[in-house]
Amino acid sequence: MTDSHPHIVWFRDDLRLSDHPALHAAATSGAPVICLYILDEKSAALKRTMGGATRWWLAQSLRALQASLQAIGGTLVLRRGAAADVIAALAREVDAAHVSWNEIAQAPELMVTDQVTAALADLNVGAHPYHGDLLVPPAAIRTKEGRGLRVFTPFWKRILAMGDPAKPLPTPKKLVPAPEIASDNLSDWKLEPTRPDWAGGLRESWTPGEAKAQQQLRQLLKAAIVGYATNRDRPDREGTSRLSPHVRFGEISPRQVWYAARFAAAEHPQHATDINKFLSEVGWREFSRHLLFDVPDLAERNLQPSFDAFPWRTDRAALRAWQLGQTGYPIVDAGMRELWHSGVMHNRVRMVVASFLVKHLLIDWREGEKWFWDTLVDADAGSNPANWQWVAGSGADAAPYFRVFNPILQGEKFDPDGIYVRRWVPELKDMPSKLIHQPWIASPLELKRAGVTLGTNYPAPIIEHKLGRERALKAYATTRNG
Repeated sequence: MTDSHPHIVWFRDDLRLSDHPALHAAATSGAPVICLYILDEKSAALKRTMGGATRWWLAQSLRALQASLQAIGGTLVLRRGAAADVIAALAREVDAAHVSWNEIAQAPELMVTDQVTAALADLNVGAHPYHGDLLVPPAAIRTKEGRGLRVFTPFWKRILAMGDPAKPLPTPKKLVPAPEIASDNLSDWKLEPTRPDWAGGLRESWTPGEAKAQQQLRQLLKAAIVGYATNRDRPDREGTSRLSPHVRFGEISPRQVWYAARFAAAEHPQHATDINKFLSEVGWREFSRHLLFDVPDLAERNLQPSFDAFPWRTDRAALRAWQLGQTGYPIVDAGMRELWHSGVMHNRVRMVVASFLVKHLLIDWREGEKWFWDTLVDADAGSNPANWQWVAGSGADAAPYFRVFNPILQGEKFDPDGIYVRRWVPELKDMPSKLIHQPWIASPLELKRAGVTLGTNYPAPIIEHKLGRERALKAYATTRNG
């Protein structure tokens, strides 16, 4: 006998139908299913709202999810407000029997789900959380003292030693529809920019949604994975997975990525090195999420307390030059302009631009983290601050403090012909390759031939590399000795 009372499925950062434990449970119950997404900017526990780029992605992803649900007989209800209030009100409205969701193992989200559970208990409605965001829940990987691991390599070895996670769940073939329910209009949420409409580059660069995520994974493992271990460091090549925003919004799950990669490695053992490197990047996302479980204020405080006394500089002009891609260092400027246009930045270049901000300019890593949070379509609550703290040296598994990326050498090594720089810094498109990463050493004739006037149509470096490096090492030494 099936339950005639509706089963509410609360979608969060899991905007997909396949390998969705909460949806799978509701679909197999035989009860009418109400799929709900809440734009929660009211719950006090959620201190951080999405940035502009992620809001744009969310709008596209919700449209894709609506279409997918309609194809199997379901609909997506949109509501706005504090999750506990919205879910309790909807449960009363439809006389729901159960509410299910996939848990997000982060302190703010767990506080919200505790409130939801309490509100449902008052209504005598069942609350059913499921694991769906991680390969392994944080409670499964702890030290003898009960803490999470702070170094990636032993963490990833622990994950690998645990074997395969549970297999991904299939997409429900059909949902039992619920009576028509009032829903917000997505356009009323104003997730997308209008005046000005700065999202043209995002639309040009991305197709959000589960279908595209699955297609991207197939393409990666079929062809693009060849050479991934080295090509992923080359911004002048198409060598990255381009999966990060899809994973960020849960359009594809870590378990799906894991099994697809394992299958590809078994089928093509000659590509095992590249596939294992790709999986380790999924592992870094997992590591960052586990870290965030233990350190919920990861975006706000130094993981290493010794950095609390670091002599950061306040330099609004330098920060703005960095944000706009006007530092005078071509590889840095190319990365920052790619970010503004497409909502992502090549992973190697992310490290270079981050190092430049916190070391050459001595500007607090939190300023860079906030800028990335607003401009990245894959801005992730764990990976974003974890990566910034890694570069700064203040975080877990941190890079050595004395490692100051030389933006000239990084450009020459990973973009030797200047292909990446020419694409994103068109002012330099006619510079000879041997000069494109340091145009200031070009002769007046070479600059004239390239149509470059330093300080006019392309800036001179805002700080000399040697000076920036020496100043950074002095500041770091003071902190470590203090």
